[in-house]
Amino acid sequence: MLAVLLTRFPATDLQRWPDWRSESWLWLIASLFATLAAFGLAAIRWQEVCRTLGKPQKFADVCSYFLAGQFIGNFLPTTVGGDILRVSRMGTHIRDHSSAFASVVIERLTGWVVLPLMTLLAFAFNPELVSTKGGKIAVGLAIGTLFLLSIAIYLAEHPRFGGRLRGNNSVTGSLAAVHRGLKIYRQVPSAMLRLLAAAIAFQVCLVIAVICTAIAIDIHLGPAVWFAFIPMVFIAQVLPVAIGGIGVREAALVLFLNDSGVSSGQSVVLGLLIYAVTLLASLAGVPAFVLGARHLHSEAGI
Repeated sequence: MLAVLLTRFPATDLQRWPDWRSESWLWLIASLFATLAAFGLAAIRWQEVCRTLGKPQKFADVCSYFLAGQFIGNFLPTTVGGDILRVSRMGTHIRDHSSAFASVVIERLTGWVVLPLMTLLAFAFNPELVSTKGGKIAVGLAIGTLFLLSIAIYLAEHPRFGGRLRGNNSVTGSLAAVHRGLKIYRQVPSAMLRLLAAAIAFQVCLVIAVICTAIAIDIHLGPAVWFAFIPMVFIAQVLPVAIGGIGVREAALVLFLNDSGVSSGQSVVLGLLIYAVTLLASLAGVPAFVLGARHLHSEAGI
C-alpha cells in the first residue's frame, strides 16, 4: 500500500524532504516520552475497567500485559493480535477469560467514542476546516464511527439482544460478560466519567506525540488541525489491511493534511516517523512479553 501511495503523486514532491536540524532529535525524544506516557494512561484506563467489573488489578500487572500486547500489536495487522495476548494473560491471571475479554472490549470502545468526539469538537470550534475535502471526509468518518458504535453498544447492552446471551461456551460467555460490563457502566455514571477522562488523556498524549514528530521535520500547523484530523488517522490505521498501519496511515495523512499546505512527501515521512516512534516505544514491552509468560506459567504451576 505504501508503494502504491508513492506512485500517486509527482516525483518532484518526493524531492521536498523535510529539513533536519539538530533540535529535531529533541522533538523526537519528546514524542517518544509522550507516547510512553500515553501507554501508561492506557494501562490506567484498562485498570479502571477491571476495577469497575469487579476484577481489581495492580497497575504493574495491567501495565505489563498492556506493554506486551502493544509490542505484539505493532508486528501484526491492526492491534487485534496484541488484544488477544492481553485477554489471554489477564484471563490466566484472574482465571476468568470472559471477564478479561469484556475488560479489553470496553476499554477499546472508549477509544472509538473519544476519537470521533475529539474531531467533531475541533471542527465545532474551527468550522473553516470543514470546507476542505479532508474536512468533509473527516466529519463523515467521525459521524459514521459514532453511529455504528452507538448501534453496537445498544445491541450489546440491550436485554433483548446482549442480555439473552448465556455462558454456554467461551464465545457466548465472553459476549455475555461484555453485556454485564456495559450494564454496570450504565448504572454507575461516575465510573464512566472516570473511564472517559483516562481515555481522553490517553488520546491527547498521542496527538501531542504526533505534533512533536511533525515539528521535528519542520511541519508547523495549528493545534486545531492536529486535533481535527489525527484522531481520524488513528481510526484509519487500525483497519485490518496493513501491518502497523503502514500505507494506510500515510495515505490518511496525505488526504487530511494536503489542504493545510503539507506536501505528500512530508506526510509520508511524518507517517513513517510516527510508526518508528511507536515501534521504539513498543520495545518497552519486550521484557513484559518474555518474562510475563514465564511468570504466568509459574503461577499456574506449569
